[in-house]
Amino acid sequence: MSTLPKPSADAQTHSEQLAYLIQRAIETAGGWISFAEYMQFALYATTHGYYSGGSQKFGDFKNGGGDFVTAPEISPLFAQAISKQIAQVLVETNGDILELGAGTGKLAADILLTLVQLEADFKALPRQYFILEVSDHLRQVQLETLQKKLPTELMQRVVWLNFLPKTFNGAVIGNEVLDAIPVHLIHNTAEGLYARGVAFDKKSFVFKDRMLTDQHLLEIVNKLNLPEGYLTEVCPAASGLIASLASMLEHGIILMIDYGFAAREYYHPQRNQGTLMCHYQHYAHIDPLINVGLQDITAHVDFTSIAYAGVNHGLVLSGFCSQAQFLMNCGILDLMSQVSPNDMARYAPLAAAAQKLLSPAEMGDLFKVIALSKNYEAPLLGFANGDKSHTL
Repeated sequence: MSTLPKPSADAQTHSEQLAYLIQRAIETAGGWISFAEYMQFALYATTHGYYSGGSQKFGDFKNGGGDFVTAPEISPLFAQAISKQIAQVLVETNGDILELGAGTGKLAADILLTLVQLEADFKALPRQYFILEVSDHLRQVQLETLQKKLPTELMQRVVWLNFLPKTFNGAVIGNEVLDAIPVHLIHNTAEGLYARGVAFDKKSFVFKDRMLTDQHLLEIVNKLNLPEGYLTEVCPAASGLIASLASMLEHGIILMIDYGFAAREYYHPQRNQGTLMCHYQHYAHIDPLINVGLQDITAHVDFTSIAYAGVNHGLVLSGFCSQAQFLMNCGILDLMSQVSPNDMARYAPLAAAAQKLLSPAEMGDLFKVIALSKNYEAPLLGFANGDKSHTL
C-alpha cells in the first residue's frame, strides 16, 4: 500500500495508541481475536476508533476532504427525493423519523427542510426527528450542521438518542449504516471452515486462521455451501440490528440504503475473496490491518440475510431495488426539471450530482434500497417500478 498518503505525525500517534489497545486485547485473548472484534476496535473504540475519533471522515463532492463521499454530501437531490417516500409513510402513520448513524447531519437537515416544503401537500412534518449516534464526535458535527442549516422551530424537533426507543411509529432510515457493522471473515478450506482473525507478530497485525467452532456462525455459513478456497464475510450483527428494529417498530417502515447484493450474487463463486474494503483519503484498498483507526473498514451488505432477519422477526419485505430506481420512483428527475438547463450555473452541478447518484457505473446500481414494514399496507412510492424483491 505504498501509494497511500502518509498519515500526519498526530494521526500516526493516534493510530499507535489504538494499535496498542488492540495488541493488549489480543494478548488477553490468548494471541488471537476474531476479525469482527478487530473491526469493532478499529471503528468504534472509545476516543480512538475511526468513527469515535476527531478526524474528518465525510468528504465534500465539490471540494474533497475526508476519506469518502456519501450520497447526502453529493447533493440535496438525494434527500429531496427520499423525503417523498418518508412523507408518504409519515402521513399513513402520523409518526416520527429515526435516523441511524446520521453522518454529518446533512441528510437530516435536508429531509426536514424538504418536508417543510412538502407540508402543504402532505402534512407530514414529524413531531420529532430522532438520531441514534454512538460517536460523541459525530454528534457534535451533526449538531453544528443542523444549527447552521435549520431554523429554531425545526431544530427543536431533533433529539439525539443513546439507545433505540422501546417503541416507534414512522420511518426508520439508515444510509450506509449496515456496511460499517463488524463482520466475521470465514475461509472455507480443504480441512474445513476457518475463522480468519487477527494476531500480532512483532511489529504489525497479521491475519491468522483458526478452526471455526462458533455454533451460530457455523449454522449461518453451512447454509451458504461455499466452494473450497472461498473467503467471505458474514455479519450476524446486522441481522441482530434488524431484529432489534423489528421489536421496536409498531407501525411504519425501515428503509436501509447501502451497497451490496442479494445472496446469490454476494456469494457468487467468482467473488471468492469477499468484499472487504478500506477507504483512506479517497483511496480504496483492501488492507484493514494498516492505519488502524485512521481509515474506514466496510463490507458489502448481504440483503438476503437482511430480508430474512426482518421477516423472521415479524416484518414484511415491502420493497428492494437499486438506488437509481428508487430515486427515480421518488421523482428525482422531476426535481432536476425544476431548474432550466439554460441556467448552467445551477443546472451543471445538479446534472453532475445526478450522474453520480444514478449512473450504473457510479452509485446507481451498486447501492440498493430495502424496505421492511410492520402494520403498513400502502404500496411504497419508491418501489412503484422495478421492485426486485423476488431476487432475494
